Amino acid sequence: MERFNSLEGKFLVAMPKIGDQRFESTVILICAHSEEGAMGFVINRLLPEPSGADFLRKLGIVTSHEDERLPEKVATSALNVGGPVEPGRGFVLHSPDYRDGTTIQVTSEICLTATLDILRHIVTGNGPEHFFLALGYSGWSMGQLEREIAANGWLVAESDAETVFFGDREGVYNRVMQRMGINPHLISGESGHA
Repeated sequence: MERFNSLEGKFLVAMPKIGDQRFESTVILICAHSEEGAMGFVINRLLPEPSGADFLRKLGIVTSHEDERLPEKVATSALNVGGPVEPGRGFVLHSPDYRDGTTIQVTSEICLTATLDILRHIVTGNGPEHFFLALGYSGWSMGQLEREIAANGWLVAESDAETVFFGDREGVYNRVMQRMGINPHLISGESGHA
């Protein structure tokens, strides 16, 4: 019997011509992966609107009177497209200096929490030092991700907190590919045949 190889904590990097516009040129952090399926978050797709502050207002976590007192990193934070599944649901990838009863440890440097409490704590300055706000997630049913990887849809790469929490979102794809020693313009999405 073949041993299951979990990709939890790894990056999935979309191959050129993946065939699904929702995932073209994306990098996804896999947060859970078992024989039953997988879930993760696109880390390089910004939502044009709402902003992170607008999202917090819509949830009633921040009022318009509190906007001026928001910590700068909250006021200027972007909201990201985590994936096409449950696009109205919010998730927070964050540094491990914050935990509640629902926090999931993804890697030694990255955790996942999906409660309103973490958002309230971020606003009051009691949350994690580093965070990434996402709406929706990317999900795969049993065996689906493995089939997509075998069909040359994804590359697997080591993840790191710096790529998740810092830097230009639009440059993530090329940076991760270059770190793997790959020029995305020189590879094909076609499977090789002997």
